[in-house]
Amino acid sequence: MTTRTYATPPGGLPPQSDLMTASTGKAVFTDAYAVIPRGTMTDIVLIALPYWGNTKVWVISRPMTGFSESFSHYVMEVGAGGGSGQPEVNPEAEAVLFVTKGELWLKIGEDIHRMGPGGYAYLPPGTDWSIENQGDMPAFFHWIRKRYDKVEGIDVPEVFVTNERDHAPHPMPGTEGKWSTTRFVDPLDVRHDMHVTIVTFEPGAVIPFMETHVMEHGLFILQGKGVYRLNQDWVEVEAGDYIWLRAFCPQACYAGGPEPFRYLLYKDVNRHMPLGL
Repeated sequence: MTTRTYATPPGGLPPQSDLMTASTGKAVFTDAYAVIPRGTMTDIVLIALPYWGNTKVWVISRPMTGFSESFSHYVMEVGAGGGSGQPEVNPEAEAVLFVTKGELWLKIGEDIHRMGPGGYAYLPPGTDWSIENQGDMPAFFHWIRKRYDKVEGIDVPEVFVTNERDHAPHPMPGTEGKWSTTRFVDPLDVRHDMHVTIVTFEPGAVIPFMETHVMEHGLFILQGKGVYRLNQDWVEVEAGDYIWLRAFCPQACYAGGPEPFRYLLYKDVNRHMPLGL
């Protein structure tokens, strides 16, 4: 089994001796995609959230008219004793939490779940939850939020908490296992209107065609490095970088080495396309 690692933002501020392009030169925002390099996730771009204590928040995507409109993606650093007893203020928001470093205590109703690296939780809208770092070291997690698109006659999904290690990757057909996806819900379960998965490419593996489809994407690179085709451009990315794609943006990639190239992937699924009035 290949060792799994999980990148986290560097935080802090770079020294005055650094060249601007050394860690942030890949940063770009276009009509079709954005690349947010890990070097831009410094303390100067943090925001604060209501009801959160001793927590740093990097917002790496948000709904924007004319771009990706369905989701927001936060990276959270929760210091010792930090967290929130009232983390979500929107009763229509569902969420996925994914822990990359440290340990967090997730309370759902009266149940407490201790989540370490690879920990994954799905929280349907209206879930009574809170989260706390009871350790001495900072803990990091991803918080992906979407307004749940309820369909009459279809139940809202149940809450669940799990870990990546408990889910075997599904190889893509015809790839000899070099390209696989770790899924946390059944893709055909139409109760779910978003999927958050982990995609893994072994060194040298490829997406050998230009994917062009309706889903909006957010890709946080957890491990390794690769070259990603985004619309008309090839972009080098590595652990800690983030890619944000609007619907129909062409994409493909080559995985570098020597370790696997892995990313946390968001996409909206299983719903009709909204129509204009």
